[in-house]
Amino acid sequence: MTSQPYKIVLRLLLVVAILALWEIGVRLFSIPAFILPTPSSVAVALWRGTASMLYVEHLYTTVTEALLGFVVGSILALALGTVIALSRRVEYYVYPFVVMFQAMPKVALAPLIIVWFGLGLASKVAQAAFTAFFPLMVNTIAGLRSADEDRVALMRSLDASEMQIFTMLRVPGAMPFIMAGFEIAMVLSLIGAIVAEFVGAQKGLGMLIMSMTFTMDVAGQFSVLLILSVLGLILNAIIVGIRKRVLFWDISQKTTADASSKGETI
Repeated sequence: MTSQPYKIVLRLLLVVAILALWEIGVRLFSIPAFILPTPSSVAVALWRGTASMLYVEHLYTTVTEALLGFVVGSILALALGTVIALSRRVEYYVYPFVVMFQAMPKVALAPLIIVWFGLGLASKVAQAAFTAFFPLMVNTIAGLRSADEDRVALMRSLDASEMQIFTMLRVPGAMPFIMAGFEIAMVLSLIGAIVAEFVGAQKGLGMLIMSMTFTMDVAGQFSVLLILSVLGLILNAIIVGIRKRVLFWDISQKTTADASSKGETI
């Protein structure tokens, strides 16, 4: 029987072991700091950037851009995905253009977005929204079309309106798909904001990484990448927590919870 705290300790010990091997390997083979810094130098860079509030200021900018892009992209994805799912005619005329737009590399679009929206907040939000838009829209379409046609026919036989079928059958059935799309969109919105900051920005962690590239501050780059990794993990955990509360009725959620509880026993 292994308890949850014991599993957390084992996970932390694994992280410590990896960091120790990294530190020893870099020092043993005398790897230059501009190629691969030691974890200790990364920790020092992280402390200096945090203590001086430099990282905090740029982190706030990046989080704001990612969250606003996530909200804008989600609204557009839910709206267009719903229209396409409910209208074959709209799908026929609109969906190919959406796919063509999605096929364009977002990195290639970033310079154009900077030209259209400028170097300020708007361009970063637009890039994040464009990046997060397509996966959520596809999940919305798949979810709304996953409703059992027999149940739809039954509700129509009971004189239910299309709005009642939509709100009482299609939307609840689509929620697992939509929440899965939210998880993907949240992470992609963060990536989109960073890509936009790479191309041109006045603030943000992406801009900070680019400035550190010019000064060969590799330890600082690693510290910023660590912040971004933890930030992505936190944002994903927030969406997962919301999903568990929203989909408390979903069988898959109960199955996952049961599997986790059984996994504590070896």
